[in-house]
Amino acid sequence: MCTGACSKFIAIPLYILALVSMICNIILFFPDFDTKYAAAEGQITEEVKYMGGFIGGGIMVLIPAIHIHLTSAKNCCANRCGMFLSIGFAAAGVLGAVYSLSAAALGLSNGPMCFWWPTQQWEVPFANSSGSYLSDKDQWALCDVPKNVVEFNVGLFSTLLVAACLELVLCAIQMVNGLVGCICGTCGDKQ
Repeated sequence: MCTGACSKFIAIPLYILALVSMICNIILFFPDFDTKYAAAEGQITEEVKYMGGFIGGGIMVLIPAIHIHLTSAKNCCANRCGMFLSIGFAAAGVLGAVYSLSAAALGLSNGPMCFWWPTQQWEVPFANSSGSYLSDKDQWALCDVPKNVVEFNVGLFSTLLVAACLELVLCAIQMVNGLVGCICGTCGDKQ
């Protein structure tokens, strides 16, 4: 496979993963699909505000994906210089994916902000549980408001975690692909 074709194979999934990350992060601002929690102070999980999925897994991966895709296009960036630049762009994508991965892992570990029934106040009840709340579904019911917020956060943060891992792997592969394309050429002239 030519390095240009490999770039196209990497860029298209990166577009999809960046879009998924951005959408998941935006949806996390609206637990129970209600805007009142986003408008109120202290009722949104802190890790959502880090914008790991929007900035890291979204924008910081989308921009490299565009350049990586251009390295597969004839008469554009499908040359040694374009492949060299794709190494830097892919490295930026790796940083964005690591940021998204960190924010998602922290969000899963700490759990959601909710109205905790036993204390009758808004708090992050699972913050010191080291993620053990994930396997104890009986505790989830104690989060009264927003309804099903634990399932909501676990589902979306898990999706962000998986997307970030895939982005990380794809951008790392593109760094190797870009190096090969820079040293050996893009094989665009061999067709």
